[in-house]
Amino acid sequence: MKFRITRHSGWAAPDDALDRLWERLGARREEVSFTKGREEITATWGTDDPSSIERDEREEAARIAIVEILRDVCEQSPELKSDWFAVRAYH
Repeated sequence: MKFRITRHSGWAAPDDALDRLWERLGARREEVSFTKGREEITATWGTDDPSSIERDEREEAARIAIVEILRDVCEQSPELKSDWFAVRAYH
């Protein structure tokens, strides 16, 4: 499943917030791989194999896992705030 991490519109994140996050985040954490674009970071979680769990439930579980990774990174980096970022699924 793919997700996009962007600057959250409700918070006054600096223009370079995604660049700062990318520096700390890296290309892989746990079951998630990350790639950096101009306006977003793409997060790919696990595989999208068939499952007995409904897709929307798997999607929400994956989104929560990515948000937790972002929180951990931001807690360890005083120049970052997790509120600066939004995570949503690609549809």
